[in-house]
Amino acid sequence: MAAGRGAYVWRFDSGRICLDLVATGPGGAGRGGREQLDGPGRLADWLTAARLVPPGTALTALDTTWLTRFRELRADVERLMAAQLASCGTPVESVVPQLGCKGERGALDRVNSLAAHAPPGPRAVRGEGGALVRTLSAEPDCAGLLAVVARDAVDLLTDPVARAALRRCAGGACDRLYLDTSRGGRRRWCSGEVCGNRERVARHRRRTAGSAPVERPAGAPVERPGGAPEEKNPPAVE
Repeated sequence: MAAGRGAYVWRFDSGRICLDLVATGPGGAGRGGREQLDGPGRLADWLTAARLVPPGTALTALDTTWLTRFRELRADVERLMAAQLASCGTPVESVVPQLGCKGERGALDRVNSLAAHAPPGPRAVRGEGGALVRTLSAEPDCAGLLAVVARDAVDLLTDPVARAALRRCAGGACDRLYLDTSRGGRRRWCSGEVCGNRERVARHRRRTAGSAPVERPAGAPVERPGGAPEEKNPPAVE
């Protein structure tokens, strides 16, 4: 699923909002890609597109501090997911100490701390035409919105089914993380329409290049099926 406004369209096809946040980093735009959360305005756009806040929600307090904190959470979630992938199914609570890396232990502590905050409270109100629409009980603060993403990461890492479905895209130029919920767990790409299609096109080009006829220099012997060059007919003896 893609969402957004203006010239930029965000992708929300990883299966979890915490993985969608990870995808906003340079790696989510392809190896060697650029930072996608490159300013407070872009973060505000992502928060709305991700449905963390309803459209039209006032985010008057959003500044570069919010941007820094969301990038830090993104880095911690990505570090923990990479550790989980490297664990081959071992519970993340056991993986982090086994790695002996302060980076992973610190990331887990920080995510747990953020998850302890209260997320924004939702409300249902009458909109135009009388239909019920979602709004928030108060203007959301940074800690509350970070808590939504951090709690999603905790839920993923502590859910055996979700952990087992965690994958990294097999695309040659993509590092996106996603949950494989396909039948048989055979999904290889973060998106069949993006990376999957790119790989199919590349495979077709390789096949086409391999089957192209090779030009033979004039006068060169013709190869017979057995591999030996075809003999020219000897001149007739008069």
